[in-house]
Amino acid sequence: MKQTAGPVTITIKVLLTLLYGIPLFWILLTSFKSSADVMSTQSSIFFRPVTTAYVEAFNGELFTALGQSVAIALGTTALTMLIAIPAAYGLARTSGYITTIGLGLLIVFQMMPQTANVIPLFQLFGKWSMLDSVLGVVVADTALLAPFAIILLRPFFRGVPPELEEAASIDGSGMLRTFFSIVLPIARNGIFTAGTLVLLMSWGEFLYAVNFFLSPGSYPLSALLSQQVSAFGINWPGLMALAVLTSIPVLIVFSSTYKLLRDGLTVGAVK
Repeated sequence: MKQTAGPVTITIKVLLTLLYGIPLFWILLTSFKSSADVMSTQSSIFFRPVTTAYVEAFNGELFTALGQSVAIALGTTALTMLIAIPAAYGLARTSGYITTIGLGLLIVFQMMPQTANVIPLFQLFGKWSMLDSVLGVVVADTALLAPFAIILLRPFFRGVPPELEEAASIDGSGMLRTFFSIVLPIARNGIFTAGTLVLLMSWGEFLYAVNFFLSPGSYPLSALLSQQVSAFGINWPGLMALAVLTSIPVLIVFSSTYKLLRDGLTVGAVK
């Protein structure tokens, strides 16, 4: 029998929708205003929409930044998952004080503020000639997001019955073959969930991008937004138009993977 949502649940959903929906609506609204309408109290809701901000936003700099963002997001996701999957599996299949210490260190790394890593990483990347390159930002983002991915993936690997691996071993399957043919397919929902979240977070990462790219012409979309703020003021329509354009890929990814993300996070929380 299907249960209907109570008034409290409906009220909470309405409040959350308004809480998150109104700012997004206001961003979209502002992106279609002229600079004069942004500052006019008489044009808060009713105004003559213009597409000037979008026309100015569509230039070579935008497409360069888009390419940088795609490269950083995909590179970070691939490298993070390459590290997190075996690490999470190892922590899921071992026990004792070593595992406890490892999990504790991961939590400590998660609690460390990102700003504390900027100067040491800048000096290190300067020695390795990795400044002003996509590779440097990818490595920095991977170091930031790998602990999160490992902690998220570990419950999914713990949910894989060890008996299946033992049975495969008895049948003559090697460790790597067992891992790729049995463990990964069973834990694919968690792997997909972690990979999607890493992709979304690396897409919007700002601090490393703006510090490790030395030339503004190499900025990704997240850093390109900051250029709308200058000593002469803030270009509000341009800023909001770029915010809308930057959010479109995230919206597409989130909408197409929402069900898998919801199921994956729910299973991970239960385990």
